[in-house]
Amino acid sequence: MNQEVLPHSQLAENRFKNTILYVNQHLVDGNCLPCNSIIVRHPFSHAIVAAVPLTTKKMAIGLIHEAAVHKANFSNYQKYEILSCCISELEKLADTAASIITLESGLSLQDSYSEVNRVLDVFRVGAASCLTGSLPCYPGDIGSTGKARTIYSMRVPLEGVILAITPFNHPMNQIAHKVVPAFVAGTGIIVKPSEKTPLSALFFESLLRKCGVPPFAFSLIHCRPGPLLDALLVHKDVNLIAFTGSVGVGKYIAQRAGYRRIILELGGNDSLIVLPDADLEQAAVLAAEGAFRNSGQRCTAVKRILVPEKTKDAFLRALCGQLENWAYGNPFNETIKVGTVIDTRAADEIEHRVSSAIAAGATLCAGGRREGALMEPTVLSDVQPDMLLVKEETFGPIAPVLTFRITEDAIEMANATPFGLSCGICTNDFSAAMRIIRRLHVGNVNINEVPGFRTEYTPFGGIRDSGLGYKEGIAEAVNLYSGLRTYSFPTD
Repeated sequence: MNQEVLPHSQLAENRFKNTILYVNQHLVDGNCLPCNSIIVRHPFSHAIVAAVPLTTKKMAIGLIHEAAVHKANFSNYQKYEILSCCISELEKLADTAASIITLESGLSLQDSYSEVNRVLDVFRVGAASCLTGSLPCYPGDIGSTGKARTIYSMRVPLEGVILAITPFNHPMNQIAHKVVPAFVAGTGIIVKPSEKTPLSALFFESLLRKCGVPPFAFSLIHCRPGPLLDALLVHKDVNLIAFTGSVGVGKYIAQRAGYRRIILELGGNDSLIVLPDADLEQAAVLAAEGAFRNSGQRCTAVKRILVPEKTKDAFLRALCGQLENWAYGNPFNETIKVGTVIDTRAADEIEHRVSSAIAAGATLCAGGRREGALMEPTVLSDVQPDMLLVKEETFGPIAPVLTFRITEDAIEMANATPFGLSCGICTNDFSAAMRIIRRLHVGNVNINEVPGFRTEYTPFGGIRDSGLGYKEGIAEAVNLYSGLRTYSFPTD
């Protein structure tokens, strides 16, 4: 039977099996012993798809030592060529990369292709930055003690290595966001990917090896949280720790790390504020995209939708009407937009929070079904700020709608959270938007857009329990992953 005329279910099954075959032929040893491995399961079927060998302590310490001793002394142009090679190779293998992301995370292929495109953007901006460096200079003859000198500054690699710890959501893009700036900066980096999604990391590593990135510039370690990771956090050669993940783990790392640089990108409880003048159809499109994309598993996902009491009913009709555009199901089916959450345990927690909200007075407007790790996109109204569903970060495809009387109330509700990552505002009154922007306690705000919109050039990061205020974006990250050296010459 011709591949093109196969039903979607058969195409999905074929792709699922072919991806397992690729992983076990190219990325891992298919005969690896489970007792010394991380077992990877497909969240949709719960089938075991691979076993990834655990890194021993001796191996991990050896990788850190090699990265600290050896520096990849590539010229800027060589870095540009290597990253350009990565672009070319990933473009060729985009189908494979997307399939691997879907295999281990349960994200829909549509979400996985979006992630691959983001990784490509990281490579592109990283490559471009290698050719656009500048050497800042300052006059030395200002002030009463000035002299006829010119002062320069330059970026230099860190003395030690970077230890990066990445989460299961966006399993390939999160690694790219840390590895590419480190490579541009010339600082070696060791990445510990989530034990739930190690295959995307292995694929990414194979891509960089093929393009000439040596192990002392970038390597992976695979382990579960525990003694090995604890030892690496305080290793003398770890100069910087870059962590993306939960607030609790981030604060634990901050306490344990001691006197070294720490970059924490933690959770979010982002609001979408719909002002009275907003286009409700546009706002509903943004609310659905923000809440359901990536199965709602993003720190920047829309987790609270704040609408005026007077327009609540009209907005809910528009939002519930959007659900027909968000089909959920087998993530290997190319017609599906919403795949699973990461595992059944995560789905249990989401289902519990939804049920608790309904028991406390929230109204289920649409969705609500769940099977295994598969959650139907769900809309809830009459949600109150003290409900666990919105009081804490809920990592799933849920769209909770809360109401406010006046804009002042919306600002207070948006700020009434320990987090401070992003916010979206739907309005055509840009003066009102600017007044709100100045009063929001977040790191990023978008008008008539989802809270998490950004490019790889723009600074991105949160405050409060969302992070320490440091920013992502290639230029910002290169500065964080390198040192600054200042020097001067006489001008006479």
